[in-house]
Amino acid sequence: MAALRCPPRTSWRPRSRYPQDGRPASSNPPAPKMAARERCAPRPTWRPPARAGEGVRPVMSLPACSDGSGGGASMETGEGRPGVAATLRALNGALGRSAALWVKESGARNLRHRDFLAPRAALSAAFPGGQVPADVVAGVTSLGGPGVLAVRGCQETPAGLAVQVRRPEAFRRLLGPLPGPAPAAGAQAGWVLLHCPALRGPAALRPRHLRPLLLADHLAQLLRAQGVGVRLVPALSEEGSQEVLRQLRVDWPSGSGGSALPDAVSALKRALGQSPCAAACEQGPGTAALPEDVICKVHLKSFMEQQGLVGYDPNLDVLLVTEGKLRSLAELQQAVLQCTAGGQGSCCSIVHVVNCEEEFQQQQLDLLWRILDPGAHTALQKHLVCGPVKVTNPSSPIGADQYFQLRKRQMYEASVMKYGELAQDEAWTEVIDALTVAAIRFEMLSTAHRSQITLDLEDSSISTKGTKSGAFVMYNCARLATLFDTYQRAVERGTYPPLPPASELNFSCLREEGEWLLLFNYLLPFPEVLQQAAQLPTPTKGIRITANTETVCKFLIQLSMDFSSYYNRVHVLGEPFPHLFDQMFARLQLLGAVRDVFHSALATLHLPPLSQI
Repeated sequence: MAALRCPPRTSWRPRSRYPQDGRPASSNPPAPKMAARERCAPRPTWRPPARAGEGVRPVMSLPACSDGSGGGASMETGEGRPGVAATLRALNGALGRSAALWVKESGARNLRHRDFLAPRAALSAAFPGGQVPADVVAGVTSLGGPGVLAVRGCQETPAGLAVQVRRPEAFRRLLGPLPGPAPAAGAQAGWVLLHCPALRGPAALRPRHLRPLLLADHLAQLLRAQGVGVRLVPALSEEGSQEVLRQLRVDWPSGSGGSALPDAVSALKRALGQSPCAAACEQGPGTAALPEDVICKVHLKSFMEQQGLVGYDPNLDVLLVTEGKLRSLAELQQAVLQCTAGGQGSCCSIVHVVNCEEEFQQQQLDLLWRILDPGAHTALQKHLVCGPVKVTNPSSPIGADQYFQLRKRQMYEASVMKYGELAQDEAWTEVIDALTVAAIRFEMLSTAHRSQITLDLEDSSISTKGTKSGAFVMYNCARLATLFDTYQRAVERGTYPPLPPASELNFSCLREEGEWLLLFNYLLPFPEVLQQAAQLPTPTKGIRITANTETVCKFLIQLSMDFSSYYNRVHVLGEPFPHLFDQMFARLQLLGAVRDVFHSALATLHLPPLSQI
């Protein structure tokens, strides 16, 4: 690509025209051979998260991301950081219609001509003949305000009313300097208790158990980033489970459940003795022997009918209450008390994250808890149900630890095929471990949690170059680290000057369409993507909820594809001529923000960014 010529910045002269390794500086630093140029798959339409009162209602009001998530991508000026939702609201307001008429473009072809569009069909329904009055169009052009992208122009097209934003100003507002100290984090927005019954089973963990565990671990990170307190239950006790979760970088508490647990179990037993739903287990001559730990039986169906509860399995009827079930409820109860101990009306929502095979048993415990503890927190119970995990070609039922070791061996062999025999040192071991965890997490989390997952355990199912894999995301994160490491070493040699402060950068040099696509589709909506992924909408009826937990994985995959396409096409570190530095500095600032988005998104998956592959 021919370099864009910008006015000279300085009379500084490089010590050497080329870096010391003998390669000209006109190309990007070498990266591991993984994929040549990726073709971008059709990009899913991103929608801003709904506000309270607009469509679904969240379980709790989640504040906007205020902890700097996204690093460079979250920078803002006194005008306020631009956002997709704020801009769409302003555009809809300018048309004077309550309905949402505008959509954000995301495809590279459409972004060459427009950034937002009010489609012709929507205009025809809102205005007589579909003709927008001239004064309304003028109002769209003059839009402004905190969080709103400045409009460059608005015009009628066959597709509808098209808007282009002022791109240099958008780059400046998203990549420029902060005006002062970072804003303080807001008050904690309530608590969510995430309960994974998969950890209570006596058997070893299997891949179907890993799915809700990894989902809960990811959701906990997303909620915490939005200022929500999170507690994970139950505490780990089995050594085997602790080891496999440690390998998968799952941050789960361990312990016995606390010294107050026996007292809580005794209190539940007393409540059970006073409940009209409970009855003694009578055994006649012809009845089968009951397990020794059965305390009594509880009539769940009559309770559901009395309370008017909906959404439960119609086959729920009589539950045999055991000591183990009461202990499970006692641990949940203790966790809720710890969440609300601060007082001040703290709210604790309870989400049971279960696989579909355990949903029936968890509904039984849900109802038992409602019977024994009619408090407000038991009425807030919701169920996040994961679809089945189908394993193909298993020689025998495979455990979670075997699954991890199989994927690790496959990742190592695939890496040897791509890069040659790997050095047997600690650094490579850590890289292979990180790639394995990334492969498993993306396998489990990039599909909507309600859908079935099929795990292909054949050796050919793992690849270091597949553009849909976690390894591909980690690879592109490593490419960015290599770029900035190469630049820093060139600065130390005197080939390039240091990156100037953001306030001195000339963002009008960013004219490549791929640069706008990275900013408009990823840096701009990233805080709202995290917020959308963390939302837990309350169902209109029933107990099941859904979460957009696949959003972050899909976002990272698409970002990796578009970044890789741009990086393969554009030379970031060009010839060390002063008149080219403006463009190079602006590109480095943009890609520094992209790197920060990678790091922040990977942190919600407990994946460390790699500096090399």
